[in-house]
Amino acid sequence: MDIINLLNQIDAFVWGPIMICLLLGSHIFLTIRTGFIQRKLPLAIKMSVVNDDDSEGDVSQFGALATALASTIGTGSIVGVATAIISGGPGAVFWMWLTGVFGIATKYAEVYASVRYRVKDSGGEMLGGAMYAWERAFKRKDGSTPWWAKLGAVAFALFAVIATIGTGSAVQSAAMTGIIESSIPGIPTWVIALIIAIAVALVIFGGIKGIANVCEKLVPFMAVAYTLGCLFILVYNWQYIVPAIGLIFECAFTAKAAFGGAVGSGIMVALQFGCARGLFSNESGLGSAPIVAAAAATKNPARQALVAMTGTFWSTVIICALTGIVLVATMLANPGIVQGESLSEGAALSSAAFATIPVIGTPVLVLGMICFAYSTAIGWSYYGNRCVTYLFGRKAQRPYQAVYVIVGFLGAMGVGDVVWTISDIGNALMAVPNIIMVLLLSGLIARETKHYIYDDNLDEVFDEEIPVVTTK
Repeated sequence: MDIINLLNQIDAFVWGPIMICLLLGSHIFLTIRTGFIQRKLPLAIKMSVVNDDDSEGDVSQFGALATALASTIGTGSIVGVATAIISGGPGAVFWMWLTGVFGIATKYAEVYASVRYRVKDSGGEMLGGAMYAWERAFKRKDGSTPWWAKLGAVAFALFAVIATIGTGSAVQSAAMTGIIESSIPGIPTWVIALIIAIAVALVIFGGIKGIANVCEKLVPFMAVAYTLGCLFILVYNWQYIVPAIGLIFECAFTAKAAFGGAVGSGIMVALQFGCARGLFSNESGLGSAPIVAAAAATKNPARQALVAMTGTFWSTVIICALTGIVLVATMLANPGIVQGESLSEGAALSSAAFATIPVIGTPVLVLGMICFAYSTAIGWSYYGNRCVTYLFGRKAQRPYQAVYVIVGFLGAMGVGDVVWTISDIGNALMAVPNIIMVLLLSGLIARETKHYIYDDNLDEVFDEEIPVVTTK
């Protein structure tokens, strides 16, 4: 057995039924534990555009949200949805959407823990994430950290670094190169790769403030532009909207074969692939978004947790669901595009579906893919930067950023398959210590959520001093 097949088997196992049950089960449990925090979405959306003045933090609440959204709304929002439909049938869109609805609670809980247990470095910059929550939340009375808590912290940070290099750098660069080459043939691959590497480097070497500034401008633009494009496509195929939604619901609960059996069918298949792609698309439970959320200027953990949970709503409940309806409606309008082996991959189905819409279809796909991939690349670099800082100190930041850019260049050149598989495994493995930590703290999170949110104390300032740690 060669190394690639072995990695593929490991990847399939770690993203298999056990991981789906762990994440989806946590979503449902935390929804109940937090008193169905999803009902506070209108308040959370309103708070996401209001800054907490005079609060400690490196970026605004919206800046942290925009950076997290930039990392979450990636190529998975387009290609990932198409992959779920091919493998699990139209019903997968429903299960993907449902994981987003319940995943809102997990995003709230993990961000709450991250902000509550964040620390500052000697320069005053905020540091947070599952690694610091593990270290601080379970400290003994003598100030020491139990070995198992330290293990959870180190494991999360290590797997996150591996995941960021592949998911954030190689895969996104490869996606941008592929869409540019197919749309503008004739440009040498190395030229595209070099431009992508420079564009990423110019932003990530500026630190969190530079990343947040770019994301604050890019995320609203790309989300609005892509949404308007999808709405135009739906208007173009207006007579297929209701049948598409009906087919999605029907295939989610019956073993109906769709499009002549050209795509996956069956309740369990739809459930498996819909949940898997949904969990991957919104990152709820992975522990990535809490890292940047800890840098936000906020009065208390509940406020930023509310703001952060809107990310799952926008990325999966809105963007992924919209993409799914667009694809299924377009497939109903043009049944010929789902026939043949050429559409065995999500990217091919996405290209074929959007290309059926004259004038605007392909530009919407190209713009969406490039913006989504680029924003993911710069957002994930911050996650890896903070995890490297935790593991090796500030001295490791520049080497990590250099490796990140180099891997992005190689990914754009087509050297990304193995890196992608390894990073996908890292994605799954970083979720395990993060979810365990959140579940262990769920009682505390529930109690304090009641105090801040349900007892109307959202304007109360968190009174515990943020400790300073040494990062050499």
